[in-house]
Amino acid sequence: MAAAAQGYPALVLNADFRPLSYFPLSLWPWQEAVKAAFLGRVNIVSEYDRVVRSPSLEIRLPSVIALKEYVHLDRRPAFTRFNVFLRDSFECQYCLTDFPSEDLTFDHVIPRSRGGRTTWVNVVTACQTCNLLKGNRRLEDCGLRLLRPPVQPTAYQLQENGRSFPPNFLHESWNDFLYWDSELED
Repeated sequence: MAAAAQGYPALVLNADFRPLSYFPLSLWPWQEAVKAAFLGRVNIVSEYDRVVRSPSLEIRLPSVIALKEYVHLDRRPAFTRFNVFLRDSFECQYCLTDFPSEDLTFDHVIPRSRGGRTTWVNVVTACQTCNLLKGNRRLEDCGLRLLRPPVQPTAYQLQENGRSFPPNFLHESWNDFLYWDSELED
């Protein structure tokens, strides 16, 4: 059964019924969702039609689960390459062109060799072309212009940016929870 059920992830909601994360979307494999439900850590909000069985138990696979205890998301986000890309919406901050993450680099606005540090306020997303063009120079020395100043984002800002990048797979039972605060159509 395990191999047949691999395609049944559960959307994980916080206790306020908002996803823990939009990008990457907060998903748990079905095994973790079933275990958490069995241990009483989550409420099952919606289920797939698929059933798993043990000798003494039968359970429908959860498609949406909500944590019973609220997880505070106001902590400062980790400074990672991915979060820099997410803060900058996967756009080069010099030419404002969108790129897939594998075609992006990050650039030190003030080069490290000139005293620049690897921090939220000195690192931006750059395409390879602009990064090579800038090289080890200051902006005023290379003719490039920073289109948005780098800032340290909040977890909320990263979540909002992440909502712009829906995953490849969205189960219909997730729709009511993923964009619940977006404007309704007429």
